Amino acid sequence: MVPYFQANPGISAAEAAAELGVSTKQLMTDLNQLWMCGLPGYGPGDLIDLSFSEESIEVTFSAGIDRPLRLTSLEATALLVALRSIADLPGMVDPSAAHAALVKIESAISGREFAGPPLPVPVEAPAVATVRSALEHAHALCLVYYSASRDVVSERVVDPIRIVLVDNNSYLQAWCRQAEGVRLFRLDRIEEATELDEPARPPAEAAADETEGLDLFVDDPAVPLARLLIRPDYAWVLEQYPMHPVTTHADGGVEATMRFATLDWMARLLLGFGSGVTVLGPPELVTAVRERSGSALAAYAAAAEAFSAGLEEVGPA
Repeated sequence: MVPYFQANPGISAAEAAAELGVSTKQLMTDLNQLWMCGLPGYGPGDLIDLSFSEESIEVTFSAGIDRPLRLTSLEATALLVALRSIADLPGMVDPSAAHAALVKIESAISGREFAGPPLPVPVEAPAVATVRSALEHAHALCLVYYSASRDVVSERVVDPIRIVLVDNNSYLQAWCRQAEGVRLFRLDRIEEATELDEPARPPAEAAADETEGLDLFVDDPAVPLARLLIRPDYAWVLEQYPMHPVTTHADGGVEATMRFATLDWMARLLLGFGSGVTVLGPPELVTAVRERSGSALAAYAAAAEAFSAGLEEVGPA
C-alpha cells in the first residue's frame, strides 16, 4: 500500500478501497496497522508515518518502502507454504483473507490470472468465527468446551486475551472466571461459543503476560502423578504425551512421570499402549488398569468360548 499511496497522494479512502479491491473499513484498519510497521529499532524516525482520513490519505515517511514488493519464485513458494500451513489452523487468520492472498500469490507466480473455476473459500467453524469476533470487539465469551484430559464437556464464561499457537495447535488464551486464572482452550474442541454483550475484563497483569498459561501441563502437586515404565520400542510416547523422563535403564527402557486429571481417562490411555507401558504407581492407577485389563480379557475369553460353541453346533464343514 505504501508505494500506491505515494503515487496517489491525497486520494480518498473510498477511491483507494475501490482500486485496491477492499472495503473502506478494511482499508482504514490496514492503515492503522501501518503505524506499527517500519525499520528495525521501531522507534521515532523508524516507523512509517502517514496522515489519513476518509477524505485524504498521504504517506509522509515510507521507511524505505518505495516500490511494490517483488518476490522471487523461491520466496513466493515459501510464502505460499507458510500461508497454507497457518490457514489450516483454526482461528489463526481469517480464512477468506488467507484464501484471497493465496490466489493473488499463485497468480503472481504464474504470471497470469487464475482462469479455472473459482476455488472454494474455506468455511470457518461457527465457534471459531465467534471467538475471533469476540477478540476483535473485546467481548466476553460463553464457551461449551470439551476437555480431553478430563473427558468432560463443561460450560464457562471467559474473558478472551489472544489466540496463540502451541505445539501446532491453535488455542484461545483467556481468563476463565470459573477457575479464576488464565487457561488455554483448544479451538477445535470448542463445541459452542456465544459472544456476550459485555466487555472482556481479564486482569491487566494476565493480559500483559503473553506466556501466562502457555504450559499446558503445569507441574501442579494437587494433580495426581503417574509413574510409568516405558519399553524401548515405545519411546515415541515420550514425544506424543506430556511425560517427563526420570531414569533410563540399561536396556533402553525409560521411567517417566505424567500428570493426569481423572483416573478413568488415564487408565484408558495406558491400556491403549498394551505391554509397551507398565504402570508403577500410584496404587489406585495400578488397580484401575489391572481391573480394566482383567475385564477385557474376560470378555475376549467369553467371546471365544461362544464362538467355539457355535462351531461345535454347526459341525465340520
